[in-house]
Amino acid sequence: MAKADITEKVVSLAKRKGFVFQSSEIYGGLNGCWDYGPLGVEMLNNIKQAWWKEMTYREDIEGLDASILMHPRVWEASGHVENFTDPMVDCKECKGRFRADQLEDIDCGNKGYKGRKAIKCQQEGNFTEARNFNLMFKTFVGPVEDSSNVVFLRPETAQGIYVNFLNVKDSSRQKLPFGIAQIGKAFRNEINTKNFLFRTREFEQMEMQFFINPKDDEKWFEYWREQRVNWFIKYGLKKDKLKIYAHEKLAHYAKTAVDIEYEFPFGWGELEGIHNRTDFDLKRHTEFSGKKLEYYDDQTKERFTPFVIETSAGASRSFMAFLIDAYDEEEVFKENSDGTKSSEIRTVLRLNPSLAPVKATVFPLVNRDGMQDIAHGITEDLRKYFRVFYDESGAVGRRYRRQDECGTPFCVTVDSETLENGSVTIRERDTMAQVRVNKDNIQGYLVPRVNT
Repeated sequence: MAKADITEKVVSLAKRKGFVFQSSEIYGGLNGCWDYGPLGVEMLNNIKQAWWKEMTYREDIEGLDASILMHPRVWEASGHVENFTDPMVDCKECKGRFRADQLEDIDCGNKGYKGRKAIKCQQEGNFTEARNFNLMFKTFVGPVEDSSNVVFLRPETAQGIYVNFLNVKDSSRQKLPFGIAQIGKAFRNEINTKNFLFRTREFEQMEMQFFINPKDDEKWFEYWREQRVNWFIKYGLKKDKLKIYAHEKLAHYAKTAVDIEYEFPFGWGELEGIHNRTDFDLKRHTEFSGKKLEYYDDQTKERFTPFVIETSAGASRSFMAFLIDAYDEEEVFKENSDGTKSSEIRTVLRLNPSLAPVKATVFPLVNRDGMQDIAHGITEDLRKYFRVFYDESGAVGRRYRRQDECGTPFCVTVDSETLENGSVTIRERDTMAQVRVNKDNIQGYLVPRVNT
């Protein structure tokens, strides 16, 4: 299957099954913005919960939920007002707007030039001079829209952590090394959005800032690089689809920086950045606020500004990677009533059960003899533990296929044997293997298998 075909099929499935919709679709959509449907919001929440448990269910990391709107001086201190810009150019012919450093990768906006890259327009002299474009969304606080009331929608969640360093340290009584984790919305006024969920204007970040003694920075940088790669593998991404990219050209705040990249159908793209940000952020906020963001070590009697090791992952990019990585098509065979065999293509999302939107679907084999009542009872019982779906419509084989496309790891079928001995059929998504389990033991069978 061609890589481009995979993207088209995943985007189509995402809409058809209720994972992702184009924002404001009935009005023609809003470029770079997406809505998560019934299955999508469950899967996204599962990804965030898996990250949250990994990062905060330990002694040395605390959680935080900082405000999206912050004092404008925060963004001056962080360097975003001055440095958070992209070079932008306009094409005089097709009227398209592009990032000047990405012309080799972007198609021309003129529909008459199918497949033509924008760099050809530049070579022919059709572009305006490059000018800097700040990526932060600007708004106003209060009734008067003037320069004194300007605030920004945050372009990252990290700064909310830095300005709360002392608040969290003192209230939680943490000692170095310790981290602060946060999941939250961020906003970037991208010149070009592209590749489905990969580059959008509104997205969620899963960030953790780990505060350390400067002398231990290399040890902790290596520790968190390994931990974060292993997390993606643990939850299902194929190891050969992941790689570490080491930055040679570093951001103004970084001593060392690597990206965890995933091989998307369009090529390698960043999932998460791990950065040694040194003491840049805390010192800048000390300078701009007048409040010393330092740490005093009771044992060594040292006072210093901590270094920070940052792990910064995109929740929506992770969602896209898990969805694409799980997508599979396979030929399956069935035996017909006349003894012959026929085949069909089965589409299945092989999601890690912990990330799957629905953990189990319950079927009555047929709608008679009280099978529906038993199936409803099983459904209500399982809902105490995880997300369950009930389906009594269509042939059971068709119901299996629908759940395969949704990534549901288990299907529970109430049939004639259930009426006789109380057992049900449990069918596993990936292997399609079936086992008989007593209906009173379904919860004990499924819970450890869906909470990996």
